[in-house]
Amino acid sequence: MPALDGKVALVTGGAGGLGAATARALTAKGVKVVVSDVDEASGRAVAEEVGGHFVRTDVSDFEDNFAAVEFVKEKCGGLDLIYLNAGIATGCGLGDDFDVELYRRAMGVNIDGVVFGAHAALPALRERGGGSIVATASLAGLTSVPYEPIYAANKHAVVGLARSLGPSLALENIFFNAICPGFAETNIIATTREGIIASGIPIIPPQKVADTVVGLFASEAAGECWFVQAGREPAPFKFRGVPGHRTEEA
Repeated sequence: MPALDGKVALVTGGAGGLGAATARALTAKGVKVVVSDVDEASGRAVAEEVGGHFVRTDVSDFEDNFAAVEFVKEKCGGLDLIYLNAGIATGCGLGDDFDVELYRRAMGVNIDGVVFGAHAALPALRERGGGSIVATASLAGLTSVPYEPIYAANKHAVVGLARSLGPSLALENIFFNAICPGFAETNIIATTREGIIASGIPIIPPQKVADTVVGLFASEAAGECWFVQAGREPAPFKFRGVPGHRTEEA
């Protein structure tokens, strides 16, 4: 199991929620953390708290992702771990409430931010002889979510990326996995939090998710999608295989 002490990590969406909790958890393991977010005030506060650095990054911007990686290399000498965590709620559906700008914003942060972030990080990880990537998906990436179909779509995309890219990257000593929490204490549930609680669903503490992320960074798992649910031990989700082909009988 890889040791984390002395490693360097970049955490996107690090100004609060799962990102901030993971920055703290990584720091406790001896990791040097660079916090990345569009929220400069909160991001800098978290970076100061963990004794790390802050870089402002819009993960939906292709070049911003490369700039963030270069910042990490300049300040810390290299990059070993990257937590692609930045995410937002959609704010619209596919009916009369559909809004092209909200749709593009959600897809830009929730899937482009993972694709661009991984693409920017891979050369830096290869320079170190390997490393680890964890991307935040969601339980919405493992099941149908009728009330948030666009969010479910981009989280399914993150799951598909992790499962598809993970095994091949493992051959280069780079381990790519996804984390799939239920309703965790983040800004994404800000407008629905009271309703979730009223329905009897417990809110997951960010630390529980952060501990699972750190566990993945300290493992050699590849292409796995770990669920995190209240009252359950986190574990990799077991996907059923798709039906194989059959030779058509004459």
